[in-house]
Amino acid sequence: MDKRFQNTSYSIRKKKLSLMGAKFHVLDSNGQVILFSKMKAFKLKEDIRLYSSEDMSDELITIKARNILDFSATYDVNDAKSGEKVGALKRKGMKSLLRDEWVIFDKNDKEVGLIKEDSMGLALLRRSLTNLIPQKYAIYWDNEVVGIFKQNFNPFTMKVKIDFSKDINKKVDGRLGMAAGILLCAVEGKQK
Repeated sequence: MDKRFQNTSYSIRKKKLSLMGAKFHVLDSNGQVILFSKMKAFKLKEDIRLYSSEDMSDELITIKARNILDFSATYDVNDAKSGEKVGALKRKGMKSLLRDEWVIFDKNDKEVGLIKEDSMGLALLRRSLTNLIPQKYAIYWDNEVVGIFKQNFNPFTMKVKIDFSKDINKKVDGRLGMAAGILLCAVEGKQK
């Protein structure tokens, strides 16, 4: 696996005001850009690709929705180099109206984990009153927290910090964890 996916902490930046599609920069713990993604605007079926740099010549990961405009969409995550399926992520559509939840699947589509927004009360406040309260998600694997996604408030740029330091046994494939972070920025970010 590429060393970029073996870190325990990352940051994802996405500019909020972009008419031509979203751009994501993934930074390592030293603030260096290690991955880049550009998501095309106005696509009916999400197709996100992660590259090693902004020149987009070295594709590393693909994240593709299985269906068009699906409220409970499932996204397949594949290693672009080997073609290997890494896993999948499925948004729990109706449940996510109140509190965001995503199911994590392994490469055989077996449910192995869950991503859950921090609290029902804060989730309802975010949806009804303000988006000034940053989102926070826990990643559960075998019913234990192995990672955290935490949004930092910024009115112009969405910033999400990813922390996998609790995943001591390396249960989460770094490529799947990174795909989850990008999806949270891309899909959940559209709700704001």
